[in-house]
Amino acid sequence: MTAATGTERNTQRGLGPAAVELRGVVREYGTKQARVRALDAVSLQFPAGSWTAVMGPSGSGKSTLLHCAAGLERVDAGQVLLGGADITASSDAELTKLRRDQIGFVFQTFNLIGSLTAEQNVALPLRLGSSRVSRQELRRVLASVGMEDRMRHRPRELSGGQQQRVAIARAMVTRPAVLFADEPTGALDSKSARTVLDLLGEMVATAGQSIVMVTHDPVAAACADSVVFLSDGRIVDHAQRPTAREVADRLTRLEG
Repeated sequence: MTAATGTERNTQRGLGPAAVELRGVVREYGTKQARVRALDAVSLQFPAGSWTAVMGPSGSGKSTLLHCAAGLERVDAGQVLLGGADITASSDAELTKLRRDQIGFVFQTFNLIGSLTAEQNVALPLRLGSSRVSRQELRRVLASVGMEDRMRHRPRELSGGQQQRVAIARAMVTRPAVLFADEPTGALDSKSARTVLDLLGEMVATAGQSIVMVTHDPVAAACADSVVFLSDGRIVDHAQRPTAREVADRLTRLEG
């Protein structure tokens, strides 16, 4: 499927051409005497129906960018737009609802609850949002990540790759407009990582899902439609469908 088709599908859901947009975003940490600017007037669009990887040296601002774009952190200046709607001045309650209803999160550490089954973990966002939990929908989501036959297993009974697939199903059960992934393959072996990356790519290709992924892995980044490179809190490079070698070379130059 072409990226245009993904954009069309997201437009029908009310997103328009950009799933997320940052306009002149500044984020600082620390006291006046030791102020650190993690994001320095960053302006960037993440197109709807596409997969964007964010890379850069340690301390470049990758995670801060993701957290600000997802409404997990407030910006000090600039604007963050989700589907064209400015969320910069949203209240804490509004941001909580936004993250619950329109945004999905996948992290390196899976963050599954050990006492719950895979099915119960996936149902958790719906229960927290007081939404009706359909067993059929839970089966559908787990089947979409190849985990329908493991729905009654607890995290300790699953491999790392299987736990990450459950985490992806949990993120997708609310049908989010945007999926934010922070190092989703960082704790996986190469085979499990490949499975997770193929799954993310399929979501974009078949359902027009919008994905923003922070990663340090050139192989993972090369699976995305585009790669954005940060250094010292600024966008310094951009590549469309680069190879893993091209990503590694650009990252090496930034780290040098």
